Amino acid sequence: RLLDYILAPLKVIGNGILREIPNILFLVVMVIITRYVLTIMKMFFSQIEEGTLTFSGFYPEWAKPTERIFRLLIVAFAVIVSFPYIPGSESPAFKGVSLFLGVLFSLGSQSTVSNILAGFTLTYRRLYKVGDRVRIDDIVGDVTKIRVPVTHLKTVKNEEVIIPNSTILSSNVTNYSSLSQEKGLILHTTVTIGYDAPWRQVHALLLMAAERTPGLLKEPPPFVYQKSLDDFYVSYELNVYTDTPHSMAKQYSELHQNIQDCFNEYGVQIMSPNYEADRPEPPIVPKDRWFAAPAKAPENSNQG
Repeated sequence: RLLDYILAPLKVIGNGILREIPNILFLVVMVIITRYVLTIMKMFFSQIEEGTLTFSGFYPEWAKPTERIFRLLIVAFAVIVSFPYIPGSESPAFKGVSLFLGVLFSLGSQSTVSNILAGFTLTYRRLYKVGDRVRIDDIVGDVTKIRVPVTHLKTVKNEEVIIPNSTILSSNVTNYSSLSQEKGLILHTTVTIGYDAPWRQVHALLLMAAERTPGLLKEPPPFVYQKSLDDFYVSYELNVYTDTPHSMAKQYSELHQNIQDCFNEYGVQIMSPNYEADRPEPPIVPKDRWFAAPAKAPENSNQG
């Protein structure tokens, strides 16, 4: 009798497996078909990503996210079709566990789903691509990775910043690289000069500083705006063109250095950040003091 107790469950399991063989065969066939479809689809989108296959209005960078969307839809369709054929899927316990997991997933993945949807939105809006120099709110850096939930930036300080895509979608995004190769990126800086300095001389000095700065474009040429006539000084804005936005920080630094040198060389006082009263002598640095200790003059200086 003890043997009957042991064999009874085995018989039930064996009979259950025999009854489920058609369903198991159906699941195996469904898995094989799904894998073949996914493989063919991957090859198709890979050709688009590599540029071998092109469609008007469909960009290569859309290939990978579009493949992910279709992959998700195909797998979801296969799961829905296969669900009734899964052994035990009709049991109350199986339905209860499935419901519990579904509720748990929906409660714990709200932010994740939001970032994923934002990632796809950013991809199809083509705000930026890998390698672009961008500003997202107060963060400036180069895009190193674009993933579905997050975007990776590398700042000029060699810091990696990971920003959720949902945050980017609701932020101000400035792309310095998107138009730099076509029309050039405009770098601009402002100086304030007193009314006693002829504005034509100030324009010439600013343009001279731009000419001395390496890496800037000669065409289109730099230009100067007079932004405002304030109580004690005029605000001048120097605008220059560059096609290398990744060198912005270095070019700004060299441009500011050359502005100081040019104005000191010609004895014109820079009245930044503010001005209150005249000094007995203009606060300029004469050329013979440009390299006062501990600074060292370069061997081949092109300044002056």
